[in-house]
Parts: sequence; C-alpha cells; structure tokens
Amino acid sequence: MDPIADLLTRIRNANLKQHDRVDVPFSKLKMEVVRVLKDEGFIANFKSLYHENRRGSIRVFLKYSPEKERVIRGLKKVSKPGLRVYRSYKDIPRVREGFGISILSTPAGLLTDKQAKEKKVGGEVLCQVW
Repeated sequence: MDPIADLLTRIRNANLKQHDRVDVPFSKLKMEVVRVLKDEGFIANFKSLYHENRRGSIRVFLKYSPEKERVIRGLKKVSKPGLRVYRSYKDIPRVREGFGISILSTPAGLLTDKQAKEKKVGGEVLCQVW
C-alpha cells in the first residue's frame, strides 16, 4: 500500500471522529509530510516514538478550533502509484482558491505549492490539504 495514502487516511479518519491524536508507522517521508502540515497550521504538533521490540511510529496531534470544529476540512492524494503526477512550478494548481495547500516532492525536499513557486522548482504533487 502507498505509505502517504495510509498516512492521509489515518489522519482523515481520526479527524472525522475528532480524536486528539493518531499514531502512524514511522518513515522519513511521512515525517516530512507531517512537518509540512505542522508548519502550515493544519495539525497542532507531532512527535516521533520508538518502541523497543518494533519499529517506531509518529504521533500526530490534531488541531481543532475552540468550538471543536476541524481545522483540516479535506485531504486528497493526488499522485498515486499507478499514475504519478508531476508539475513544473508554473503549472502547480491552486487549492481551494488559495485556502489549501499542495505538498510536492521536489529536488529541494518536500515543499508546499507556494514555496515551490518561490524557489521555481517543480516536482511530484503528493497531496492536497484544505
């Protein structure tokens, strides 16, 4: 299974049930995606957990408004294992008229759509968050 799709599905499901946190299996790519979500204000925090007898995990702390409304309204996987989606920095689409972000895997690392346009670098569009 696609590890990014698994991460997004776990976050989406926990968010719909209004859980405070969700644990996902550790990988460097997932850690970077979660870091971008934190930097953009979609999640409250995250931390890496290591267990003695098994692989580590990432604990993602979800973010809600004071009225308990979800900050993450939607998550969409764009590039899939069967159909990779690559865009140049000129062709990166806006998400929800600028209210969301796209996360791209570029030669400069994982970047948001805005950062990729500023650095003039394209790459694989992993997902969209709004």
